[in-house]
Amino acid sequence: MSGISYRLSDSGRIALEAKDRSIPSDYRTILWVMEFQGFNQLSRIPLLDRQVLSDCLAEMEELGLVRRVTNPNGETGAAPGAPPPPIYAVSPDDSVIARTSLSRHGAYLSDERLKSRRTAAKAPSETTILVVEDDPDQLALADLRVSMAGYAVRVANSQAALLLSLARDGAPDLILLDALLPDGNGFEILSKLRRLRSFESLPIVMLTAKTDPDDIMRGLTLGAHGYITKPYSKKILADAIHRVLQEGL
Repeated sequence: MSGISYRLSDSGRIALEAKDRSIPSDYRTILWVMEFQGFNQLSRIPLLDRQVLSDCLAEMEELGLVRRVTNPNGETGAAPGAPPPPIYAVSPDDSVIARTSLSRHGAYLSDERLKSRRTAAKAPSETTILVVEDDPDQLALADLRVSMAGYAVRVANSQAALLLSLARDGAPDLILLDALLPDGNGFEILSKLRRLRSFESLPIVMLTAKTDPDDIMRGLTLGAHGYITKPYSKKILADAIHRVLQEGL
C-alpha cells in the first residue's frame, strides 16, 4: 500500500471509543491499530492479506470511518488494490479447475444452475437477502456488506431461526448460507431445501470458511448457485449476488 495513507475520521474515532459492536470485528481491529500503532502497522494484522485489507479500507472509507490523506507529493491516494478477480464459473463436475483456481478466486458460480433459472426483475432495494450465520461478527459483516450493496436484509443465526424466518416471512430472493451452524449443517440444509418443490429453484449461495475444493464441489453439486469463501470483499459478494439474481452468465 505504498504511497497511500488513511486516517481515522471523527466518526471512526467515535465508533472506536464507544466500542460500537455494530462495527464488524475486522473493522474494529483496523481502527485500533491505526489509532494506537499507526497506519503502516496494518500489514501485520494476521489473517488479513493485502487485497482483503485494501477492500476493508475502501469499505470503511465508504462508511465514513476512515479518510484518505494527501501524500507528500500532493496527490490524494486512490483506493488501494487492483479490481477483484472475476468470479469463476464452474460446472458441478469441474473439480480439477476448482482445485487449481481456489487460491486466486474464492468465489464460484454454478454455470448449470444459472443458465436454467429466470433472472429477477426487482431493483436491489426491493430484493431481500436472508443471511444465515451464527458468528455475530461474521453476521454483522455480511449484513453490512449486503446493505451497502443496496439490498434489504433478513438475518438468522441458526437452522431453527432460518426455518422460522421461512415459515413466518416466506422465501427471500436469495439465501447466503453458512456451512457450520450450531444446530445444523449448511450442506444438509441445502440438500433438504432442494428436495422441497417450493425451494428447489430458490437462489442459494454458500458463504463459508470451508475452502477445501471438495467442499466447494459438494455445495455446487447439492444445488448451490454459488460458493464464496471467507474472507471475502463487498465487491466479490455484491458481484456474486448481482450475477445470480440479475445477469446469470
